[in-house]
Amino acid sequence: MEVPTSVYAIWWTMVIVALVLIVPLAVYLLHRLWRAARSIERYTAETLTAGLGIAGNTAAISALDQTVTLGGELGAAAASIRQHSAAIETTLAGRT
Repeated sequence: MEVPTSVYAIWWTMVIVALVLIVPLAVYLLHRLWRAARSIERYTAETLTAGLGIAGNTAAISALDQTVTLGGELGAAAASIRQHSAAIETTLAGRT
């Protein structure tokens, strides 16, 4: 049984259409996908750099909390020194 030539003509037409239209379209879409992936990779690297900078700049917050705590203690010590200085001043003023 012989295949009609119209079948071959349709088959070759579809092969040519696939090569002329579908393959370039697929290449174009793959290229757009590759560019988008590269942009995402670039933005991710920039975000990582910024995040590490933020982490480095905010690492001193715990030390600042300690400073605030010690500041309160220093205020109490200063008040105690003030009281003792007043007592010493009163004592010395009474001796003269």
